[in-house]
Amino acid sequence: MKKQTDVIVGIKPFRPLPWLILVLLLTFFWGYSDAAILARSGKQTIKALYIPLADHYAALVAYEKYRHKMKQADFQIEQMKNWDLLRAYFQSGDVDMAYVMSPLAMDMFNEKPHFRWVGLMHRDGNALAINDLLNKEVKLPPGRKGRKPDAKVAVALKKIYQQNSRSTEIGMPHLLATHTVVLYRYLKEQGLRLSLTPNADAEVLVIGVPPPKSPAFLKSKSNRALPAAFEQSLPWADVVETSGFGHVAWYSKDVMPWQHGHVECIALATDKAIAGKFDAVKEVMAYIHKAGEDIEQARSAGGEKLDAIVRIVRKHIPAHTYEAIIASLSPELRVINYQYLDVDKAGLKQIMDLAVEGGILKRPVDIDNFSDTRFGRE
Repeated sequence: MKKQTDVIVGIKPFRPLPWLILVLLLTFFWGYSDAAILARSGKQTIKALYIPLADHYAALVAYEKYRHKMKQADFQIEQMKNWDLLRAYFQSGDVDMAYVMSPLAMDMFNEKPHFRWVGLMHRDGNALAINDLLNKEVKLPPGRKGRKPDAKVAVALKKIYQQNSRSTEIGMPHLLATHTVVLYRYLKEQGLRLSLTPNADAEVLVIGVPPPKSPAFLKSKSNRALPAAFEQSLPWADVVETSGFGHVAWYSKDVMPWQHGHVECIALATDKAIAGKFDAVKEVMAYIHKAGEDIEQARSAGGEKLDAIVRIVRKHIPAHTYEAIIASLSPELRVINYQYLDVDKAGLKQIMDLAVEGGILKRPVDIDNFSDTRFGRE
């Protein structure tokens, strides 16, 4: 007598496809292998936050050219859409480093002093761009080398205010930007006023405009026949100039002269990372110095060396056009540089004092407590 077997008609038993099993196994072993290799290598993860600006090109070059050569650090970078998101993420303590504009960094330190300033990302590097309506009054010279922070822009802003009793809006990457401090100094020297809040008796109203949206901000104002400007990190001013709907009025290096270039974006590392990953943080900063040298050499050499830098930048920030990057790194203008990236306390004090004076920063920081000089080259 044959043994009977229960069969459910219409339902086939599950048999995983061989290729699916293979993919799952490979995925598991690849992930395990990466973790195991990292553990065996003794490397420690250093995750850094950045914004898509020329300010942070050295971090991109260090990541692409040198992360595999690092012996202490597993260097990782994450791009943030705006400064407020970067601030919140870094203040959470879940990442090791961030590259931040100096007034914003000092305000973050006043809020939660769980990190230290360990170096510079660059010097100089921002510019004022104006739309066509404003340039009708200013009449900028055709060559950018001849555009200096003279009285022309201030005269135009004052005339517009007297005619319309309305402040001209100038977009900043953030109200707590070095750019705001630079503009404050320019306006102060020209006898004009800057306001951070609407309906104030001032020729200029500063508003926050995320860097990637600054070209659209200028276009929208022009479409409504309104005079407008923005002050942003490079290459955004060069983007609107090379695209034909804006003009670089002047560069920050001429408003804020300083030996080797004024302090702008700075590198921060958490106290936790400094205590537990000191050698890894130091290695990352050393390669940022090296990447800065590479950018400087490429800008001087031109040709394929410069093209290689442009390819690295555009891989991470495709919105930066080839023409704008080349213009920003012009060796003739030298409006941003990646040299002397050690902590510069006197340079930071220049920015801090003006920021406090202009009401941009509520209170100063103790710069000695804010900084850690052990990550420099000197």
